[in-house]
Amino acid sequence: MSKKTTVIMPDTQIILENMGEQIKLARLRRNLATELVAERAGISRATLWAVEKGTPTVSIGTYAAVLHALGGMDKDLELVARDDEFGRRLQDMNLTAPKRARRK
Repeated sequence: MSKKTTVIMPDTQIILENMGEQIKLARLRRNLATELVAERAGISRATLWAVEKGTPTVSIGTYAAVLHALGGMDKDLELVARDDEFGRRLQDMNLTAPKRARRK
């Protein structure tokens, strides 16, 4: 069976690489070894290195596990798409005016 590939847009790749770098810097600021963070996250050191590079084939769950291993930083994931202004405007445009109530 062939491996499934995901097409990542260049801007998204840059975001992943920046996120990986920020994760690496957070680990270094905490003076934590790769072995320790990988063990806490339940992953291999190679996978941790892939996270720190921003590799797009690493699952979002693995990124979350690493963030959690760094001290509960996974809570920031709750902020993703929280303030979806554009989506809310689109939703409002599709709302129809209320029709008359049915007669009983």
